[in-house]
Amino acid sequence: MEDLDTLVLRTALGWQTAGLPVVLVTVARTWGSSPRPPGSLMAINGRGETVGSVSGGCIEDDLILRIRKDGIQAVCSSGLPAVLRYGISADEAHRFGLPCGGTVELVLEPASSHSKLGELLLACEQRRSTERMLDLHTGRVELRDGRRDGIPRLDDKQLTTYLGPQARLIVIGAGDLSRYLCQMALSLGFEVIVCDPREEYRAGWQLDGVVVSYEMPDDLVLRLQPDTRTAVVALTHDPKLDDLALIDALQSKAFYVGAIGSRRNSAQRRDRLRTYFDIAEPTLQGLHGPAGLYIGSKTPAEIALSIMAEVVAVKNGIVLSSPTPVVAGKSLYDSHGYQMPAPLSATMLPN
Repeated sequence: MEDLDTLVLRTALGWQTAGLPVVLVTVARTWGSSPRPPGSLMAINGRGETVGSVSGGCIEDDLILRIRKDGIQAVCSSGLPAVLRYGISADEAHRFGLPCGGTVELVLEPASSHSKLGELLLACEQRRSTERMLDLHTGRVELRDGRRDGIPRLDDKQLTTYLGPQARLIVIGAGDLSRYLCQMALSLGFEVIVCDPREEYRAGWQLDGVVVSYEMPDDLVLRLQPDTRTAVVALTHDPKLDDLALIDALQSKAFYVGAIGSRRNSAQRRDRLRTYFDIAEPTLQGLHGPAGLYIGSKTPAEIALSIMAEVVAVKNGIVLSSPTPVVAGKSLYDSHGYQMPAPLSATMLPN
C-alpha cells in the first residue's frame, strides 16, 4: 500500500497524462487547530474528483463545488498558482469545520509540464528525499536533493515543500505475529518487507502488498541499506537470524531497530552483541528490546499493536521513557516476549 503523498502524486500524474486539468493543493501554513498538518497534499481534477485531503471534508467540498461550477479557473484565475486562506473569521471557521477558530492557508497549483510530477514521483519511488520549490509567479518548479521531513515555507514568491520515501518496515521472521504486524504497517502506509530464509516458516506465508525475501536477514539489511525512513524489527527468537541483522541495522540510519523477547533474553542479546561483536554501548542504546509499548498484550495481534505503536511514536519524534511493569522483581514478559497480564499490585518501574 502506498503512502498518501505518493498516491496523490501518482493519481494527479495519471489525470494529467489523460488530458484532464488538475490542481495540486498543498497545506502551506496553519494557525490554531487544523485537521491536516502543513505539507498535506490533495489533487482535484476538472471533474471534481479528488485524492488526498487538506481538511477532512469541508474545504474540499467548497473547492469541488467551485471547480465543478466554473472550472479550474475558479480557483486559479490566471492559470498560475494561487494562495487561499480558510477560517479567518469565526463564522468561516464554523462553516469549514475548523476547530477552535483554526486557519489554514493553501497553495493551489494548476498541474503542467512545469510541475515535474513525474520526476517527483520517481524520486519518491527511488527513496530519494526531495526539496520542491514552486515559483508562485511563473508556476515553474525546481527539484533538488533535500531532507524528507521539513516544514513548508511560503513567501510572496515561492512555496518550498519536502517530499520523499514512504516509511518502510523490514520484518525478520515469518509467522502469525509477523502477519498482524505487517497488516497494521500496511494500513499505516508503510512499505513492508518480510525476510525469512527458513522454508518451513515462509511456505504458507503470504500477504498482499508485502514483499517476502528468502535471503539471510543480514544480507537483506546490507543490500537495502536502511535509511532514516526505515524500521527493522526482529521476531524469530533465533540469534543466528536476529543478531547479525540487528548488528547491521543498528549501524545503519534506520530510525527504529527492535527485537521481541523477554527482558532476560533481551539482556542476553545485548551481552552477546557487546561481548562477541564489539558493539559499542551508544549503538546498543538504539536497540528497542523488548520491542513494543507495554499494553498488557496477550495475543499476537495485541503484541503487533504494541510494536507498531512504538515504531510510529519513534517515527513521529516522540521520546519514550519505556517504563516496564514489574511484579516482585520479575518482568511481565514471558520467555517468548509476550506481555503477561498485570495483577492489581503491579507498579511501574523504569528499565
